[in-house]
Amino acid sequence: MLVALLSILLTAVSMTAVFYELFKKEVMNELEAYTRVLQSTGVFDVTAAESAEGLTDWEVRISLIAADGTVLYDNDVDVGGLDNHGDRPEVSEALGDGSGQSIRRSDTLDSSAFYFAVLQEDGTVLRVAKASSSIWRIFRSALPIVAVTAVVIFLLCMLLASRATRALMAPIDSLAEHLDECDDTPVYNELVPFVRTIRKQHDDIMKNARMRQDFTANVSHELKTPLTSISGYAELIEHHMAAEKDIPRFAGEIHCSATRLLNMINDIIKLSELDVMTPAEAPMERLSLHLLAQNCVDMLQVSAEKHQVTLRFEGEPGYINGNKEMVEELLYNLCDNAIRYNNPDGNVTVAVRPRDGKVLLVVADTGIGIPKIHQERVFERFYRVDKSRSKATGGTGLGLAIVKHIVAQHGAQLELKSEPGEGTTITILFENADK
Repeated sequence: MLVALLSILLTAVSMTAVFYELFKKEVMNELEAYTRVLQSTGVFDVTAAESAEGLTDWEVRISLIAADGTVLYDNDVDVGGLDNHGDRPEVSEALGDGSGQSIRRSDTLDSSAFYFAVLQEDGTVLRVAKASSSIWRIFRSALPIVAVTAVVIFLLCMLLASRATRALMAPIDSLAEHLDECDDTPVYNELVPFVRTIRKQHDDIMKNARMRQDFTANVSHELKTPLTSISGYAELIEHHMAAEKDIPRFAGEIHCSATRLLNMINDIIKLSELDVMTPAEAPMERLSLHLLAQNCVDMLQVSAEKHQVTLRFEGEPGYINGNKEMVEELLYNLCDNAIRYNNPDGNVTVAVRPRDGKVLLVVADTGIGIPKIHQERVFERFYRVDKSRSKATGGTGLGLAIVKHIVAQHGAQLELKSEPGEGTTITILFENADK
């Protein structure tokens, strides 16, 4: 509607200017024609000026001006009261160039007028003028039509704008009311990308909501088990219901459950920090992945011997841009999982290799493996393939979830290959810091 209003105003102004120029040209041509006709009749020869008495009823003003500027004849006013016209622009131009024209305010008539003047053979100047009020009268007569047309156009624009707005908003309103069924909501082609984006965001929100629900339920369940164990054993000891020889065993169970509880809380805190942390908040530096992996292997040798697993490291120097604390956490979780879920006399190999502009971290074990149906979900929080074994080994079910977050923070790629009974190989591809 605003565009329509501005268009009407600009069109009216521009057309007025255009038509004014056309009218001005037309009026000047008309005045020139009057002047040439009057000149050709000889009515305004100096000797015949008296014969021009019949021109008083004409719609134009006719003047005869001597070379010195004296007005010899005027059909509108008494020449006796007129001053010298030699300085009038159209008269000066006619005396110099043979003809002249101007548009100006007339001191005699006290109104604006169009003038055309021509030099005659006897040295006098014949001038014809027309008041501009007659020109603007035409515009005024057309103004009501223009105004009515503008109002009609504006009302039509209001109607069309209202209908267009309803048509534009209808699919969006329907989408807002039926967001879960937006695939079936009729939309116009231009809205399809918007609907797809909204649908994806809605699905992500619902998925995150379900994940939070599951996470809350899992946390409650996982915390309940060790707390129940601690509370039960402590109550037996408190009420002297445990035999003296059982107290050390009960204390060991309490300690084991408390350790498991602390590990779980620490992992939950780490996950929470990774959830809210942006890449900009994690200070990155040039790290030797080879050295960090070697240190992790050395640190976990005791745990590997305890589980009767052979842990070894191999590889070549490789440098990445990463957060040292996060990368150490990633290495520890991968190696610890490979040890925990291995078989007696099994092997774990940790390798670092540069390849095609990347630095590969490979952790391979000969453990129990992961069935195909579980491989897409093992990186979810608290997801366990073998729940009984996980609890027996002290796992929290959060290690691989932490690994996934750290990989995402570093813009790396993660690959998992596993077969039940044959072991698991996890490969992470980092960008090479020396590339």
